Amino acid sequence: MQEFGEDLPTFKAPLRKAAFYNKDGQPASTTQEIKLRYLTPHFKWSYHSTYYDTLPMLTLFRGGPHVWMNNKDAATVGIRDNDWLEMYNRNGVVVARAVVSHRLPRGVAFMYHVQDRTINVPGSKITKERGGTFNSPTRIHVKPTQMIGGYAQLSYGFNYYGPTGNQRDEQVVIRKLERNEVDWLED
Repeated sequence: MQEFGEDLPTFKAPLRKAAFYNKDGQPASTTQEIKLRYLTPHFKWSYHSTYYDTLPMLTLFRGGPHVWMNNKDAATVGIRDNDWLEMYNRNGVVVARAVVSHRLPRGVAFMYHVQDRTINVPGSKITKERGGTFNSPTRIHVKPTQMIGGYAQLSYGFNYYGPTGNQRDEQVVIRKLERNEVDWLED
């Protein structure tokens, strides 16, 4: 563990990754965009034995997927509270409503996990499919320290390998979707 600098809790900066590009090698969007760190904390409007799309849960939140971001970050790209946004990186795309708040630090966006694509999710301009889930921009990275000892600490679980959430260490690009860009894919 000491060889990998893992003997004490240590800050490690996010891995540097390329943004999402289209087939022509050009940026996927020409509108204003902002690059933020992406976190996925536990969903606040659900509980483990019941999905969030039950009537009691639907009355407690905004009725669809939403991404939180700092009010000053949002203002730099013209995003206001409840605007539609498209959040992406090379791993995937999310289309959701913006929750703009001073309670988040600058440079960070987060989306509560367990927001499935079952309610109020329009299509993405990038993928031409329904906007993704909180997992869409994430990718699993197995850390070498998870292999130490052979004590079965590296075990498979849905979207998890091992004891850490290091696949949540991502960066995303966020852009505002204009009203005419919100496509419900109903044709």
